Amino acid sequence: MFLTLLLQAPAGSNSPLQYAFPLLLLGVFYFFMIRPQQKRSAEAKKLRENLSKGSQVVTIGGLHGRVVELSDEKVTLEVDKGTRLTFDRTAIARQLGGANTGETVA
Repeated sequence: MFLTLLLQAPAGSNSPLQYAFPLLLLGVFYFFMIRPQQKRSAEAKKLRENLSKGSQVVTIGGLHGRVVELSDEKVTLEVDKGTRLTFDRTAIARQLGGANTGETVA
């Protein structure tokens, strides 16, 4: 019986404060979850658009290589002398250095 008394809402309480907590929760959810993900996704898209030949990159699988060919959807990496692998552009996770930085691929 005590539980049912606690769960009953008072009649006629349409105060704006009862909507404050859900709105606050939505705001926190947006600023801590949605906004940072949108930012990361925009940065990744910008990185993939700005790739150039000679860039040292790392794929999402952790493979290090140097960009030797680019197309709209694919990128070819040289991972060792004479060893080239082709990936989708979306597989590029990050860029290690600028184009033609002289870094060697380990």
